[in-house]
Amino acid sequence: MLNIVVGGQIDKDMVARKIREIGKEKVSVVIMSDIQAAMAIKAGSADYYFGACNTGGGGALAMAIALLGMNLCATVSMPGKIKSDTEIQNEVKNGKKAFGFTPQHADQVLPVIMKEILK
Repeated sequence: MLNIVVGGQIDKDMVARKIREIGKEKVSVVIMSDIQAAMAIKAGSADYYFGACNTGGGGALAMAIALLGMNLCATVSMPGKIKSDTEIQNEVKNGKKAFGFTPQHADQVLPVIMKEILK
């Protein structure tokens, strides 16, 4: 089972619900503050971090970037731009553990990320 934490600044309940819908019994999802979620990844008690904010990278990933480093974080969408499915899949394949996006893109990016991490 994958342990997923949801941080970010907005729409945490919606993000968590969508992850649960996609991952079903293969995931455990816990909503936390940004710092708690990033620390859970750093400590190894969580496998992946998801966060949403209006820019896709600022409030969604600020604590994750500060605590984990940019090499483990990826902004997969921002206003007016969503990475392609291939780009998102490559972020997962390249070892990213924290993903930021705008909430209005959740339906596009979450299935792509989840499918890749559940392989």
